[in-house]
Amino acid sequence: MTELPASVDRDILDHRTILAIKTIREAMGSIHEAIDVFAVRYEELRRDRPGDFTVGPEEYGRGFYS
Repeated sequence: MTELPASVDRDILDHRTILAIKTIREAMGSIHEAIDVFAVRYEELRRDRPGDFTVGPEEYGRGFYS
């Protein structure tokens, strides 16, 4: 996986989904790939740093449709 800007983790943790995906897309090129990378990184952060999230897992994806 391409190394992502540090801002991506902060955006994921702070529930800024669109901004995180936008930054990933700019680094990777494809929106589809960016969404896939986002999903993987989200799961990694949720597993490794659960207390750093600003919302719980049940609230995180609410209202976001891809």
